[in-house]
Amino acid sequence: MRAKNSSSILFKRSKWLPVVMACTMIVGGALPAPAVVHGQTAKTITIKVDTSKDRKPISPYIYGTNQDLTGDENMAARRLGGNRMTGYNWENNMSNAGSDWQQSSDNYLCSNGGLTQAECEKPGAVTTSFHDQSLKLGTYSLVTLPMAGYVAKDGNGSVQESEKAPSARWNQVVNAKNAPFQLQPDLNDNRVYVDEFVHFLVNKYGTASTKAGVKGYALDNEPALWSHTHPRIHGEKVGAKELVDRSVSLSKAVKAIDAGAEIFGPVLYGFGAYKDLQTAPDWDSVKGNYSWFVDYYLDQMRLSSQAEGKRLLDVFDVHWYPEAMGGGIRITNEVGNDETKKARMQAPRTLWDPTYKEDSWIAQWNSEFLPILPRLKQSVDKYYPGTKLAITEYSYGGENDISGGIAMTDVLGILGKNDVYMANYWKLKDGVNNYVSAAYKLYRNYDGKNSTFGDTSVSAQTSDIVNSSVHASVTNASDKELHLVVMNKSMDSAFDAQFDLSGAKTYSSGKVWGFDKNSSQIKEAAPITQISGNRFTYTVPPLTAYHIVLTTGNDTSPVEGPESFKLKAEAGDGKVHLSWDASSGVVGYSVQRATDENGPFTAVASNLVETSYTDTNVTNGTSYYYKVTAKTNKGSSESNILKAVPKTPVNGPARYEAEEGTLKGTIVESSGTGYSGTGYVTNFHNPGDSLTMTIQAPTAGLYNLTIGYRSPHDDKRTNFSLNGKAFGELLLKKTTDFKETSGGKVLLNAGANMISFETGWGWYDIDYVRLEPAADRPPHAVTKTLTNSD
Repeated sequence: MRAKNSSSILFKRSKWLPVVMACTMIVGGALPAPAVVHGQTAKTITIKVDTSKDRKPISPYIYGTNQDLTGDENMAARRLGGNRMTGYNWENNMSNAGSDWQQSSDNYLCSNGGLTQAECEKPGAVTTSFHDQSLKLGTYSLVTLPMAGYVAKDGNGSVQESEKAPSARWNQVVNAKNAPFQLQPDLNDNRVYVDEFVHFLVNKYGTASTKAGVKGYALDNEPALWSHTHPRIHGEKVGAKELVDRSVSLSKAVKAIDAGAEIFGPVLYGFGAYKDLQTAPDWDSVKGNYSWFVDYYLDQMRLSSQAEGKRLLDVFDVHWYPEAMGGGIRITNEVGNDETKKARMQAPRTLWDPTYKEDSWIAQWNSEFLPILPRLKQSVDKYYPGTKLAITEYSYGGENDISGGIAMTDVLGILGKNDVYMANYWKLKDGVNNYVSAAYKLYRNYDGKNSTFGDTSVSAQTSDIVNSSVHASVTNASDKELHLVVMNKSMDSAFDAQFDLSGAKTYSSGKVWGFDKNSSQIKEAAPITQISGNRFTYTVPPLTAYHIVLTTGNDTSPVEGPESFKLKAEAGDGKVHLSWDASSGVVGYSVQRATDENGPFTAVASNLVETSYTDTNVTNGTSYYYKVTAKTNKGSSESNILKAVPKTPVNGPARYEAEEGTLKGTIVESSGTGYSGTGYVTNFHNPGDSLTMTIQAPTAGLYNLTIGYRSPHDDKRTNFSLNGKAFGELLLKKTTDFKETSGGKVLLNAGANMISFETGWGWYDIDYVRLEPAADRPPHAVTKTLTNSD
């Protein structure tokens, strides 16, 4: 949530959406080489980078989200949050929308998450399906727990004022059961036990200290707004002492079950809550010498932790929706005019820059609390040292405009250099968020191979903070790679950036990727080849963001690497599945491929956390050689080299699993039963959502095409194309189980063919495509007898 000012509240939509399965981005085309723009001579700015100064680790969890973007951002953290979670009942998966939608209690979280009715009837299904997806992606799961007192008992729709809690429409939330736990909770006791829910998750996945366990729990969502968003649950404004008491009680219950789980709180919606908990009724009586509610909450949680003998707050959690205005428009409300766009690109400075004053009521009336990140950190250090800082909802608007892309790119860099532990983007606009997605990929998947910005921030300064921003990092202690993210915020002027590098290493060359005002697609730009004495110049066009990767010359100094490990390969039809033993201390694996045993090898996947990978970009009958590199903070080691030859089955049909295709807006799910492979593709909801699959034909000719699918809601139609040409509509009859339907006969080329499914009517699932040669037509039976002698 966000507040427009201290007395009037402007609410955002609070639908919870599952996060998509990551897939590989294909980087195509190239940005033009830096040059003079519009006949103007580029001005000069100076960027100084010193790898020996301001070194601090960058938490990977700042690259987090609340909802689905395009799927290839390589996110590191996922949050199950939003207004719905305040009234979420884990026992039956019902939740309440509050003021977001008619105070409705229903199964929205199930239907929106793609769960069937049978799946929704299983305890905790909304959360387990969310966390299952996190485990597939190798991301941190932050799960929100209810703390306002009641959760939805049923899914019977709108709750009237006369039915507000306590009533038969609600179950009371009890933090500690103080009785034996049940994995199948009692649905008729009118109570929901939070510690029983945490025990349920620990029983299924292990504790937070294990690889599969849920890592963090949030103490509800935006409590300062409960009386407005959830008047049927908590109709009175929450008090400051009340919120501390509720936080302590819930945290103690969670820690009693999973001592290593991180507790996030108090999940404040915005500055009005930071200041005085949205004018909490008891604030004047408890304020004392505290400057703002942030100080009070931190200090009270510290004191309660001391009394309990354990830390009860691990991460101080807030939301941040900028109030900055430009051209009379708030930057989060709409793309706006040029002045709005300029204000949007400058707004990230409020996070860190004491010389900047934005046009907002916060800056006008509460400037002593800005810039906000240093001020929050000051409170943490004074009142509860060691507590981490998270911004678990935020947005800067302009999701599909270059101004939004540059703002997000700047924000991600700022978070990395300012000790933020976790940050999760919230979609204010439905559908695609192209430039926001581009910002994430610039840091986490700039080359389409999941290559990332470094893990250690270093000093970087620009001579022009109005028109440019710069963030720098190194990959590890060796500093062999220096990453620079540079932005030109000018609407119409290029600049020549003169880079002056200091530190222990001498850099010899660099590659550049970026996006600009013409396209959100990340493309490779002209390389950097002229570096002399750690100095070089590079031209950045207006409204452009670049990721520069500088490398040193050959370094033969020995490094300590991880232990050796063994690679295994299994060739299939149009794919090679690789797996390998886990190696201790590894921060990432990369897969390299060659067509000759002696190389050269090229990376096909990077920064993997899983110990398996399926290569589908192969041609049947071609010999491939694979090796895997394991990387730790101290070095790397390589596996054995294996040969694999994918082949088309000689007899019988070939099956192609949908989850191995290329996804755009769609996601992979594995809830329920009856699907083949490891999952199915769903979330065909918006125009442009698609699934593209490569199918191999041993010879050119006609083939029978069969599609495995599910359409639980009604009869649906999907548009599909073959090799880039529309093939027509395909009817998917209603079925709650996975079934097959014929796609007819298709004429395929020998070798690789591309088949694509697009949304059409939407709301269906694709499981696989099956291909087999069509039987030859029998010869025409021509007789010599005339059927009509006339």
